[in-house]
Amino acid sequence: MARTKEFDPEAALQSALELFWQRGYEATSMADLVDHLGIGRASIYATFGNKHELYLKALDRYNENRDSGLLHELSQPGPGLPAVRTIVRRFAAEASADDHRAKGCFVTNTAAELGPHDPASTRRVEASWDHIETLLRSALVRAQAQGELGADRDPRALARMLLVLMQGLRVVGKASDDPGRVRDAAEQALALLD
Repeated sequence: MARTKEFDPEAALQSALELFWQRGYEATSMADLVDHLGIGRASIYATFGNKHELYLKALDRYNENRDSGLLHELSQPGPGLPAVRTIVRRFAAEASADDHRAKGCFVTNTAAELGPHDPASTRRVEASWDHIETLLRSALVRAQAQGELGADRDPRALARMLLVLMQGLRVVGKASDDPGRVRDAAEQALALLD
């Protein structure tokens, strides 16, 4: 008869996500995960695989949660530019908020830490960025169709610029004590949409 799990795998995955997000991949050991999750090493391996596999599952969870919120906000009927502005301003506000500054963005952190040498992480980072770019582009195409954005503007190029800006806001927000730096950059980028 198989033993039943004595822990909630979903809660454990969320807890691992928080630890990896706070510390990063390299700075998180299996011993840290055992202590933080409150479950044995063998249970972690049996449920999630090795540390790298657990990290990838945590990154997938983060992307699912984050991207569904962006989808909801950017795909609402009505004007597209206000939704885009709201998203960019929210990224800027979160980037400089004390409760977010220490952790930054899990995707951006992964890109910086693992991107150069971890193809599985890079694929997930690229998928997240592709998704955000597509959502932004769709909102900008809608804005263009409704006359909010000039016909001579390139929604794809604008979406890419905003994506890069938003990721950059996360990086600068982690290290800067000046929230105005992030806010001013976001506002200057948004002025390009006028």
